[in-house]
Amino acid sequence: MKNFAICCNHKIPNSVQVKDKLVKILDNNKIKAEILDIDELKNGFDFVFVIGGDGTILKAARFYAKSQTPVFGINLGRLGFLSQSSEQEIEDAVKKILDNKYILENRIMLKSGSYTALNDFVIKSCDTGRTAKFSLKINDKFVCDYLADGIIISTPTGSTAYGLSAGGPVLNPALNAFVIVPICPHTLTARPIVVPDSERITVCTNGTNLLSADGQEFYEFNSEVCIEKSDFNAKLALLDCCNFYSILKSKLNWATTPTYMKHADF
Repeated sequence: MKNFAICCNHKIPNSVQVKDKLVKILDNNKIKAEILDIDELKNGFDFVFVIGGDGTILKAARFYAKSQTPVFGINLGRLGFLSQSSEQEIEDAVKKILDNKYILENRIMLKSGSYTALNDFVIKSCDTGRTAKFSLKINDKFVCDYLADGIIISTPTGSTAYGLSAGGPVLNPALNAFVIVPICPHTLTARPIVVPDSERITVCTNGTNLLSADGQEFYEFNSEVCIEKSDFNAKLALLDCCNFYSILKSKLNWATTPTYMKHADF
């Protein structure tokens, strides 16, 4: 019998009701689960249900990466790209998990000093509202200068987040690569770069700058910051009926034919 936990973000409306529903479903299957708050996580579990939005799942996945504990997301947010179940689908999802009809995916993460990111690191100047010059080096070799609002260093998991909005490509989570995306660059030739996850990325700037990890943890730095692959992978539990491409279509309406074209005669 696995040792289960339920991680709940009590700041999200309806989270308590969904937690109670999940507890009842597990009780009906003779399974007891410890209830955790997203701000008071702890180890010692074999499987963790996470109730909340993508931000909640990101935080839990980063925390449990070191212990290689699988996390399963139940979406109460908006997009819910990292989640595998809605509130209405919980009972069916739990049944599949208990029947071992799920897969575990290892997702590479980024690190910078003591900080880790499952989605991305974002670098911006602390001088709000102004562009800045960012010098990019890979493995200590100069690559280029960007005059931009900032730079996003993204994992494949995070390629469908801020990086996509800033014009970056979508990467399959199975790829061992990172994406470097300038934010609003003042050069038409400045384009995103995809690099192997073995590369060491250094961004040099002038003045004081801000580095954010998954948009949740922030710290200021001067001169330069180094980013590379984390020593740990996040472990996401995914239902075997779902795959990356079906999620792209259902969550982002990927390549959906516009209504006016559906009945066009080409």
